[in-house]
Amino acid sequence: MLSANVKEFVSDNHQAVLTTFRKNGAAQMSIVTVGAYGDGVGFTTTEDRAKLHNLVRDSRCSLLVSKSDWWGYVVLEGRAKVLRRGESDDDELRDALRGIYRAASGQEHPDWEEYDRAMVEDRRAAIIVVPDHVYGTTAV
Repeated sequence: MLSANVKEFVSDNHQAVLTTFRKNGAAQMSIVTVGAYGDGVGFTTTEDRAKLHNLVRDSRCSLLVSKSDWWGYVVLEGRAKVLRRGESDDDELRDALRGIYRAASGQEHPDWEEYDRAMVEDRRAAIIVVPDHVYGTTAV
């Protein structure tokens, strides 16, 4: 569960660096756009990305959410909950994709049906990083 301070920080700052683990144990880092969602911080990705394959194999990850000047940050260490077509409830996936969009953009989509179709066509998955440990320059 995110503290109020961390939720507020993530609501104001959407750029992040995700660290996952490759098959050989090496770190793999990706830039993602995030928003507070559920018990953690969420982002979306397409089915063909290394970060998704890494998280399906090993859900451990770290997510550094940063201010735009990189001088303020919060790090979430924990596990990723992966929601994707064919393995997750369709309504839960749709709601997560919409909720992450709202959280990361700070607005409603002008046409949710169009958005839902685009998410299916793009083969998008929703990832929620649920932290076991949180630290950073902001009061956590």
